[in-house]
Amino acid sequence: GQGGGGTQDGFRDEETSFRWQCVEQPIGKLLFQRFLEGEPSLAAAGALWAELEAYERCEEGERGRAAQELRGRFFSPGGAQHCGFLSSAATAATAGEDTP
Repeated sequence: GQGGGGTQDGFRDEETSFRWQCVEQPIGKLLFQRFLEGEPSLAAAGALWAELEAYERCEEGERGRAAQELRGRFFSPGGAQHCGFLSSAATAATAGEDTP
């Protein structure tokens, strides 16, 4: 590459990243979520994504209950839509998240 190509290369990397294509771009996000919903083996991942977005929008006082529901539904073996592909680090409760 020639001088000054770093920014251009960085832009190309952004264009091909999952985050840019499937999270930040509205049409890409919609299409990817529809893909997840349409694949039986990936439907739980799509549902988890939607629920995590709803969790981010909920009131602070509702977050403890919402987090417990998410853990029970998606993170616990035997949960309605258990996402067994998630690592234990991804499913660990964060400090201050647990309710008394």
